Amino acid sequence: MLSHVPDLAVQVSNWQFLELWVDPIVFPPRILMLVSDNDGKCGVYDPSANYQLKFSSLTYDEAHSWLLEDDYERVDGRLLAEEVM
Repeated sequence: MLSHVPDLAVQVSNWQFLELWVDPIVFPPRILMLVSDNDGKCGVYDPSANYQLKFSSLTYDEAHSWLLEDDYERVDGRLLAEEVM
């Protein structure tokens, strides 16, 4: 099976950090990825739907609010690009 992660890497080539968000109400839990770029723009991607962009915003606060409105909870921790590269 081919991974769609390279497609996401092309869409967000200058990413700064990544957070995982989970909807704990459903089973199995639904997971979304919030990716912020160096300009502060954010995208919320669905790994279970080939990393389809579900929401985009100009700020972290907008993306954060969108996830909270849909009852998602942030998984502790944040993956920083500088730690990976």
